Amino acid sequence: MKSLGILLSGRGSNFVAIADSIDAGRIPDARISVVISNRADAPGIAIARARGLTALVVPSKGRAREEHDREVVAALNQHRVDLVCLAGYMRLLSPSFVQEFPHRILNIHPSLLPAFPGLEAQEQAFAYGVKVSGCTVHFVDEELDHGAIIVQKTVPVLDGDDEHTLATRILEQEHLAYTEAIKIVLGGSFEVAGRRFVAS
Repeated sequence: MKSLGILLSGRGSNFVAIADSIDAGRIPDARISVVISNRADAPGIAIARARGLTALVVPSKGRAREEHDREVVAALNQHRVDLVCLAGYMRLLSPSFVQEFPHRILNIHPSLLPAFPGLEAQEQAFAYGVKVSGCTVHFVDEELDHGAIIVQKTVPVLDGDDEHTLATRILEQEHLAYTEAIKIVLGGSFEVAGRRFVAS
């Protein structure tokens, strides 16, 4: 049984999708061992507790990043987490955090990386006038939205779209992509060659 640690800062819709996929058997032999937020008011924490999961708040406000990250890493290690999944976690991880879990931290981003990294990716894509957008699940490294790409899903930008309708359709694909990527990574049959993720 593989153990997941989920980090979130907000509503945690990708966390809920992961939990639902585990419950439905779409991610076999896995469980969520701990959900951690840097914000006490994150709706995702209340959802986790309502589902009977261990949910911790490690406040980040006013604390040095390294100090905060050490506490989060300690909690993840205490729960013997095999894979860390960022689900709307609005903090850049320190290098020491990333080094603690090599090729064991996943993030999902609402664009086809390397296009439109950072915040408000859907708004960036819409403003740029792209015809196709989507989402990317990637390993986390020391740079923002940069690690090796595991799964991407495309979403057409329709003439009648605005940022909100586009974001809604991308989010639907995020839930599918994250489940797919977690299943692949937990299976262990892959290698990372430079920037290329190769399933074997």
